[in-house]
Amino acid sequence: MKLLRVGPQGAERPVVLGHDGTAYDLSGLTGDIDGAFLATLDPAALGRAVAAGELPVTSVEGERTGAPVARPGKVVGIGLNYRDHAAEAGAAIPAEPVVFLKPSNTVVGPHDEVLVPRGSTKTDYEVELAVVIGRTARYLDDHAAAAAVIAGYAVVNDVTERAFQFDRGGQWDKGKSAETFTPLGPWLVTPDEVGDPQALGLRLWVNGELRQDGTTAEMIFPVVELVRYLSHFMVLDPGDVIVTGTPAGVTLGRPGTPFLQPADVVELEVDGLGRQRQVLGKA
Repeated sequence: MKLLRVGPQGAERPVVLGHDGTAYDLSGLTGDIDGAFLATLDPAALGRAVAAGELPVTSVEGERTGAPVARPGKVVGIGLNYRDHAAEAGAAIPAEPVVFLKPSNTVVGPHDEVLVPRGSTKTDYEVELAVVIGRTARYLDDHAAAAAVIAGYAVVNDVTERAFQFDRGGQWDKGKSAETFTPLGPWLVTPDEVGDPQALGLRLWVNGELRQDGTTAEMIFPVVELVRYLSHFMVLDPGDVIVTGTPAGVTLGRPGTPFLQPADVVELEVDGLGRQRQVLGKA
């Protein structure tokens, strides 16, 4: 199933898309697509409700698309998780996942404006696969247990200000935490529809130029290992988002390529998960 939220920022309504693309209103089942809803989500049952005509058909034409998850409790980032990206960054392959946190209020819709922070000089893009948690996870034993707590997947742009990240004390959170720095969506796609999360292509363009073209098969730590690993350091709650790393091609790894500026257009996609488009503005 594909879940999405449409409408003005702060007043989105929940929608599910049928396999033929028809949109169905979920407002009769839930006020929003949030942690509480995801904790009880049964994709098969929801599919049966759609097939039986139990949900009203709605239109999303012309409406803004919000992030597919409302108010995530936390956004957990993973750094240097693709071999080619580690190489372009001049970093060793990590022995364990590199973990950082992004404030949940950085999450915006997939087509919302991304704001270049004041005082920044090196704003960068990162196309990534996002994992959304659907069940409370703590001290998971194995990969099967990790797979069982995943509600679905989405496209995410892990926007980063490299000057803040590396030149202002070497703290990654500084470079990841500006407002609008986590465009998410357009959809939350349930695992049954995604299939193998380690077989998805990721691509990103800046002003029409292809910059990133990778595959999740190149992850150093696969999705289920990231979920299992993180559950031993923090409790993962329904609605939490894990941002799983980016392939090569970021501006940082392309000497001579200018960093993002206001009016630049960034477009990105992940196979089966949809496409994003952001125009950059000034904070």
